[in-house]
Amino acid sequence: MSGKVINVGFIGNPNCGKTTLFNAYTGANLKVANWPGVTVEKKEGYTTYKGQEFKLIDLPGIYSLTSYTMEEKVSRECIMSDEVDVIVDVVDASCLERNLYLTLQLIELGKPVVLALNMMDIVEERGMEIDLHRLPEMLGIPAIPVSARKRSGLEILMHAVAHHKEYAKPGPFIHHHSDKTGHKHDHHSEYAMVYNDEIEDKIDAIIEQFRKKYPDMENMRWHAIKTLEQDETVTEQFPVDMSGIADRSYEKDIINQKYDFIEEVIEETLVNKNEKAEKTEHVDRYMTSKWLGLPIFLVIMALVFFLTFTVGDWLKGYFETGLDLLTGAVSAGLEAAGTSPMLNSLLVDGIISGVGGILTFLPNIFILFLALAFLEDSGYMARVAFVMDDIMSHLGLSGRAFLPMLLGFGCSVPAVMASRALEHRKDRLKTILVTPFMSCSARLPIYVLFSSMFFGEHAMLACYSMYVLGIVVAILTAYIISKIDGSKAEHALLIELPEYKAPNARTIAVYVWEKVKDYLTKAGTVIFLASIIMWVLLNFGPTGYVTDIAESFGSIIGKAIVPFFHPLGLGYWQIVVALISGIAAKEVVVSSCSVLFGIQNITTSHGMDSFVATLGAMGFGAANAYSLMVFCLLYVPCTATIATIHREVGSKKLTCGIVLFQLAVAWVVSFIAYHIVGLIL
Repeated sequence: MSGKVINVGFIGNPNCGKTTLFNAYTGANLKVANWPGVTVEKKEGYTTYKGQEFKLIDLPGIYSLTSYTMEEKVSRECIMSDEVDVIVDVVDASCLERNLYLTLQLIELGKPVVLALNMMDIVEERGMEIDLHRLPEMLGIPAIPVSARKRSGLEILMHAVAHHKEYAKPGPFIHHHSDKTGHKHDHHSEYAMVYNDEIEDKIDAIIEQFRKKYPDMENMRWHAIKTLEQDETVTEQFPVDMSGIADRSYEKDIINQKYDFIEEVIEETLVNKNEKAEKTEHVDRYMTSKWLGLPIFLVIMALVFFLTFTVGDWLKGYFETGLDLLTGAVSAGLEAAGTSPMLNSLLVDGIISGVGGILTFLPNIFILFLALAFLEDSGYMARVAFVMDDIMSHLGLSGRAFLPMLLGFGCSVPAVMASRALEHRKDRLKTILVTPFMSCSARLPIYVLFSSMFFGEHAMLACYSMYVLGIVVAILTAYIISKIDGSKAEHALLIELPEYKAPNARTIAVYVWEKVKDYLTKAGTVIFLASIIMWVLLNFGPTGYVTDIAESFGSIIGKAIVPFFHPLGLGYWQIVVALISGIAAKEVVVSSCSVLFGIQNITTSHGMDSFVATLGAMGFGAANAYSLMVFCLLYVPCTATIATIHREVGSKKLTCGIVLFQLAVAWVVSFIAYHIVGLIL
């Protein structure tokens, strides 16, 4: 088997295991970019089977090809283009009834479609069976059982793709319809999905118009169906005279008849359909409960941060020991080599102290991402979005908005990009505005450092409160804005709750490695450069190289801005400069403090003791530390997030407005936090 590369589009409902299957073929060897002209992320990878190379394209998870959201539009345009030769429709076989609606739409597109029946292991666990002979008879396409989690059926799926690429026309079909249906059309030998006579007559009439007006049109039946549905894209691109054919949209009729056919398919192909997923349903009585769902989520997140602190800090100790040894060795080596004090300071106080200090937090970051990946792959995160849907809707924000906000716990960049899943621009803007308030992983080193120094045994609680506060501020902000502009959530969240399952080790490994790699890359680039720039600002002034940091450019800049921060308990020019440096990347705040206060290895126990003593002598206490943590939580996002916001909203003025708004919110909330904590402590 050989020849040109076969382009395969992977498409399916959210939570169908599509990305797990895609990763099973491609591993971590992915190419991630944006679709040309559209800010929707695309993933590409390659695999081979018996000498044949396949280019795999992971399309956004969608429920329908009806184009409302950016993801739906991109998926539809991609699979209709020459970029895709074969469509692999990944379905959750344990929820076949809900997944087949998209399958019928894909078959109507007129391209080769292969059905990948994923999660067959769960089907067996439920005691169900799928008739793999009857299903292809009814749909006219190959149906291949696979398990992405167990990596079974992968070769046979690619085998089917390779041999099915030339068969755009599905079939043959064997339908067992009752004679009472009275179909006058002989379409059952041609199409999987056949509508009632009224709609089929209209489809035929529209096709006749297409033949006259657009003789070169491909797949006239699909375009005719979309014209009946009054699909905006098709009716604009291929307008026809509909007088005497249809005077309304037949979309609901077409949807209902598709589901009627799906019921027929399920009845004939699914054995033991009534076997319930009793364990999942029993657990969901609590996990998705109106009253218990949110408290359970908060308890689970508290457990995540308990592990992040206990296990993470235990591992962090070894990193700190290594950093101490490295610092001592480099410092001794430079002194023995007789290097200049300036170079010695740059390497030890600037680069090693700055970058090394951030790397010591790698265990905490690793534990956090591992826990989030576990929750996501187990199916729990979908429940969180479901639980929050009702709350979000009452607060004037689309239920779909909580999905980007959940992503914000990892990184604000993909979280802001995920706002594309919202249909209306007003909802997208509101979500983009509040998503950066979610506490991304880059802020964790700040929380760990300052909470460990000032809150002792309550450090985990202080750190955890940042994550809860971020959610509260985001929701309250959205609520206030909705009250001001009078907008209401127009679309509730449509989400399928996947079966609870044991997380896939490979999927988790790929996810965690990608996140850790991003963190290490940032430490080697952004933080490395920021540490050097910070060292320069603190060791040079108007008179050139200075030995007194108070005469440096950094001191001059910080002192000029101090009055703005004084009411927040942050009126120290070193803290101000550290916060400014944090705009490059939030982790830089920690490395900047190390350079600004002249403390080597600030994250080690003796480094923190020195830092606490230095800050204490300046009058900086627990209330100041908490205010700093709150400000870091809410103020201007990192430059990468600002660039992403600008790309999503398409306006410099609006981007600046969002950034200034976030700065104002940070100031107000930090002011309140500083004075409340000051009264308590």
